[in-house]
Amino acid sequence: MALAFSSPAPRFAVSPSIPHTSPSNSFLITVPTPHRLRRCLRRGVKAAVAVDSPSAEGGGLPVESPNVLLEVNDLRAVIKDTDKEILKGVNLTINEGEIHTIMGRNGSGKSTFAKVLVGHPDYEVTKGDIVFKGENLLEMDPEERSHAGLFMSFQSPVEIPGVSNMDFLRMAYNARKKTEISPIEFFHFLLPKLEAVKMDPRFLDRNVNEGFSGGEKKRNEILQLAVLEADLAILDEIDSGLDVDALQDVAKALLGLMTPKNSILMITHYPTLLDLINKPGFVHIMQDGVIKRTGDRSLAKLVEKGGYAEISNA
Repeated sequence: MALAFSSPAPRFAVSPSIPHTSPSNSFLITVPTPHRLRRCLRRGVKAAVAVDSPSAEGGGLPVESPNVLLEVNDLRAVIKDTDKEILKGVNLTINEGEIHTIMGRNGSGKSTFAKVLVGHPDYEVTKGDIVFKGENLLEMDPEERSHAGLFMSFQSPVEIPGVSNMDFLRMAYNARKKTEISPIEFFHFLLPKLEAVKMDPRFLDRNVNEGFSGGEKKRNEILQLAVLEADLAILDEIDSGLDVDALQDVAKALLGLMTPKNSILMITHYPTLLDLINKPGFVHIMQDGVIKRTGDRSLAKLVEKGGYAEISNA
């Protein structure tokens, strides 16, 4: 189930694939609560700095460097019930506007890393730092992390009996935007997003994920992401259980959601989705709880051709 809630104000640019049709009453300004202000002052948050960069001709206008969205340093985590260490020193930096992919054998720590980022209660961080948008993520509970702009799509989205998809999405939207939108207005806001992920509007009347096929659940997760417009989408095997057509639709929808300000962290076993997205990005190979190697899409092709042994022996 996706974890994404509120952000101070909509930050995503208009996308040609996912129309941005914000309701007329959704604009607002929020002020940080006192405890959040004190938290920022304690940490001495590092500010992102814009630098001047000359153009290819040696002149031109200043170019703003990408802001660091997520920075993970020497992250170690254990399973609470057993104290078994799963993450053994993960380091990762994601800037705004980037697509990152984590690959690795089963049991290498990929899904654990994703769950630790969103504050899953089954895991305990024993060492390291996670800074998201300049704030210490480890000081936030899961709901606060969602409010800060994190979204996670799990491998197996849960069913919620008795709650319609329409009501769930509207409640999540209201929580994120800190507004109260009517069902009719929200339906008009939702229609172009349904079209973008190729979902029948009749799915809105069904209970969340109840009776959905694997592919329908994954489309529903992307629909949630389209509605909530998170700053960082963490997608844990979003490509599993999808046929070729559905995979192409998901890739197109993800491309439509990308802007210079938001980023995607995908976990996958296969390079197919990367090929369909066809956008420059970073591929990380995780092994035994650490990121062993980082490269571009060619690294995923190397894994596809020779397996992870090819990486281990390199």
